Amino acid sequence: MNCELNRVLMIGAGGVATVAAFKIAQNADVFTDFMIASRRKEKCDAIVRAIGKPGIKTAQVDADDVEQLKALFNDYKPTLVINLALPYQDLTIMDACLACGVNYLDTANYEPRDEAHFEYSWQWAYADRFKQAGLTAILGCGFDPGVSGIFTAYAAKHYFDEIHYLDIVDCNAGNHHKAFATNFNPEINIREITQKGLYYKDGKWIETDPLAVHQPIDYPNIGPRESYLMHHEELESLVKNYPTIKQARFWMTFGQQYLTYLDVIQNLGMSRIDEIEYEAPLVDTPNKTARVKIVPLQFLKAVLPNPQDLGENYDGETSIGCHIRGVKDGKECSYYVYNNCKHQEAYRETGMQGVSYTTGVPAMIGAMMFLKGIWRKPGVWNVEDFDPDPFMEQLNKQGLPWHEVFGQEAEMAPNIPEKG
Repeated sequence: MNCELNRVLMIGAGGVATVAAFKIAQNADVFTDFMIASRRKEKCDAIVRAIGKPGIKTAQVDADDVEQLKALFNDYKPTLVINLALPYQDLTIMDACLACGVNYLDTANYEPRDEAHFEYSWQWAYADRFKQAGLTAILGCGFDPGVSGIFTAYAAKHYFDEIHYLDIVDCNAGNHHKAFATNFNPEINIREITQKGLYYKDGKWIETDPLAVHQPIDYPNIGPRESYLMHHEELESLVKNYPTIKQARFWMTFGQQYLTYLDVIQNLGMSRIDEIEYEAPLVDTPNKTARVKIVPLQFLKAVLPNPQDLGENYDGETSIGCHIRGVKDGKECSYYVYNNCKHQEAYRETGMQGVSYTTGVPAMIGAMMFLKGIWRKPGVWNVEDFDPDPFMEQLNKQGLPWHEVFGQEAEMAPNIPEKG
């Protein structure tokens, strides 16, 4: 396939994709030819209207269908596909990329529709095929996963000879003024949160009951917030790439009201991902019924607020970072690197709230790194496999500035002692 060096196709038209599209449009010197594709073309067209650059192309594609993807790729001939669709569709998009000679980038690892389980093994299995094809696949280039791995790589490059303890801490201290809403796709969000917790210690993975391990963590400009130990995919790649790590954990904040609603949802069976049969009246002839199959969690998604619509009334901010301890020149040292993002600032720039912003901006930067030839090598890679410095520089330029704390003050959270 003869591709222009900077021709980029983005698949997806949700909140994260909207942010990424805005940032791509702001960097038109790098992204000179850009297309947005989704199952519903009208959503792509709405993003283009919001940006105000009618030269951005749009297309309809079913990302579950490899043949449709191949037809689109062969027609548009992108150099890089940015996958901001659903995690279920990672493998079909990667298959189409291999078939058409296209490079690949995503923000979340694959998970099957019929099982609330995610890990990198499915995508890492593509490494030899991408390498043999001379194509680059970059996995997990959002914030967490994404910037969290780049923060870790930056610390390893500049401040540590060995990393021993890693705690990734994620706080959303914003208020969307809804009784219950999720900050990204409700189906994916609830599947993730209701899984068992998982962390790494002394060469082993230790499982916990969902949200059973928690403690207050102090976040900059926010203060202490109760934070819950969860399974998160970047831990899997980070302990592989930094084998000196003795313990790695991921923490996320949830308000009590959110947890109460989540508990009710689970107790009512609305978080189920298996099909159930339901007798429903027909739209055209309501006096007649038909038996249909629904997935309760997908039905719940349909009635919950759309994450794309939360931004206007969203106040407060997010704070995401890495607490790291290890050794440099034979001495123990501590380091904390983080970003805070205000929801209203994100909304004023892109029309989306801060959670979408913190994922969409890194996706754009990762694509920029590839197009500039900085992050480019055949195979399947996680973000920490590349040089973090140029990415860290762009975070400061593109709206996600980061801050560093050294020494004892960097240990203010999350009480590294071995809890679990």
